[in-house]
Amino acid sequence: MRIGPYQLDNQVILAPMAGVTDQPFRQLCYSTGAGLTVSEMLSSNPKVWQTDKSRQRMDHSGELGIRAVQIAGSEPALMAEAARVNVSMGAQIIDVNMGCPAKKVNKKMAGSALMQHPELVEKILTAVVAAVDVPVTLKTRTGWDPEHRNGIDIAQLAERCGIQSLAIHGRTRACMYKGIAEYDTIKAIKSAVSIPVVANGDIRTPLQAQQVLKHTGADAIMIGRGAQGNPWLFREIAHFLETGQELSPPSLTEVAETVIHHVGKLHEFYGSYQGVRIARKHVGWYLKEKASNDEFRQTFNRLEDASKQLKALEDYFVTVEKR
Repeated sequence: MRIGPYQLDNQVILAPMAGVTDQPFRQLCYSTGAGLTVSEMLSSNPKVWQTDKSRQRMDHSGELGIRAVQIAGSEPALMAEAARVNVSMGAQIIDVNMGCPAKKVNKKMAGSALMQHPELVEKILTAVVAAVDVPVTLKTRTGWDPEHRNGIDIAQLAERCGIQSLAIHGRTRACMYKGIAEYDTIKAIKSAVSIPVVANGDIRTPLQAQQVLKHTGADAIMIGRGAQGNPWLFREIAHFLETGQELSPPSLTEVAETVIHHVGKLHEFYGSYQGVRIARKHVGWYLKEKASNDEFRQTFNRLEDASKQLKALEDYFVTVEKR
């Protein structure tokens, strides 16, 4: 799959997720096989750009792979400026957020709420595309609610505005993350446009990825929640799509090395205080997926020191390996 001048290594993309796809997690997923990783959304409001959170989200130093940055907002001029600023800081692809269903985002007429206002969508996309000389992509849902599925109309509008790739989460905003993803809608959108389409929603296994690609005709698939605690899913899917063969799951040794390395990178990136707190949710996901132990997780979540977190993980995996 190509996005503008960029050829992706494979058909498997890490979805942008606020509070999840920070630089340490993006680099981990890229190293485990993601063909593209997309940053967590950055507000187009320049008043928040000097906060620690925004500065960390705008940090692309040492980034692996193609640098794709997602921006969110509802004012065309501010969105255009956000695009320019991020390109000046190293972004190679700008992604526009029209998929976030969160209330605090939607009440500002950003994220999924934009799907109710095609005329505003057109102004935003036109402004962002004109503002930068890198590819602009768009992530949407299938509509605002089941009675107003306008995903095809928005997709065609986006193509006319110069958007170079579409990622579709197969649910309306009203559906949030409930129910089954609407692969039929994604298929219809793919048939209605000539730009690449990426299918997103409920993909957690290599076989599901293959089936979704075949059913929708999409050019690639996007993994979000399925990657939480399981970054190895990218290489498993990429290998299966290429060879038809399933890879063995990661060994306990590899799981241990990955978790400890990831937690260390979180401490390094955020500093010990914030890094310790962010590490807790990732370790919870890892243990749920690969080495479940609620008692250890509760103990881990009470630790306040970075070095103690790393030592606890080392001891835990040594104990598990001896069983």
